[in-house]
Amino acid sequence: MLLLHGDERFLIDEAARTTLEAWKAELVSDFGFETLEGTGLSAARLQDSILQMPFLDPYRAVFARMLPANRAESMAPALADIPSTTRLLITVAGRLSPGNKLVKAVTAAKGTVQEMQHLKGRALSDWTSRRAIEAHGLTPAIAAQVVRVTPPDLSVIESELSKLAAYKASGSKLTSEAVTELLAGGREDEIFKLTDNLLPHPTPQALQIARGLTRGGLQPTSVAYRMARHVALVLEVRARQERGESLQHVQDEMAEHRFVVQKAYDAAQNADPDRLEAALRAIRDYEWEVKSGQIDAELGLDVLLTRL
Repeated sequence: MLLLHGDERFLIDEAARTTLEAWKAELVSDFGFETLEGTGLSAARLQDSILQMPFLDPYRAVFARMLPANRAESMAPALADIPSTTRLLITVAGRLSPGNKLVKAVTAAKGTVQEMQHLKGRALSDWTSRRAIEAHGLTPAIAAQVVRVTPPDLSVIESELSKLAAYKASGSKLTSEAVTELLAGGREDEIFKLTDNLLPHPTPQALQIARGLTRGGLQPTSVAYRMARHVALVLEVRARQERGESLQHVQDEMAEHRFVVQKAYDAAQNADPDRLEAALRAIRDYEWEVKSGQIDAELGLDVLLTRL
């Protein structure tokens, strides 16, 4: 039994994902795993799931996801009797005190309680450095640059590291100047405005914003790269929508900031997947034409937006 709580949602989600992956690896059927949404969950419903016996699997894995902190104590009675064939993971949206009845119930059942605290200062820098090196193949220097210009939100930091790693994987050289241009920094509001005006078709405002970004010092190819990231995100979210996934589920599963995913989710509802894929191809062609010296980068960006 594992109870994850605290103020750092990203670390809770990461630990939950790692735990569930290990548990699911030993299951042989879908019957052995059940997810219960914390919102609206009752102790009786949780207890019923805990007490069910496995059918084909060596054990049952039960995941109570994001239980509201103010309702955590009401779940304690459900943990009075847990079969040896049940593995239970509970995540809580918020911090619980040591005296909380749910914390005491987990401890009494010889389970594990972990609090995920907000990382600050040296702890935040160390986490970012390890994440950059181990998960993304980036250098400590790049990690330090990310920490300097990014809000102290692990989901935002992870999104920025993923973006830099993707840029590096594309074959482009990740210089200090390129990192500065790609990181959110002070231009994130303008990038949001650009992406808001990008789909389903670029508006006249999109062209004005893109010109403002390039005249402010951002490379046109970097603007195109940010556009491609947004289109690719919307395309992925659209695929998840077609599989019937809710906004909350998509936000829980994706590494991007929840607000960014929400914006993509809204845009995806009216998006045509074929047009999104065509937009990605057009951006790819633009970048190749610029790098091969066939077109002027700034004028080419205007043409790209017109084509989209």
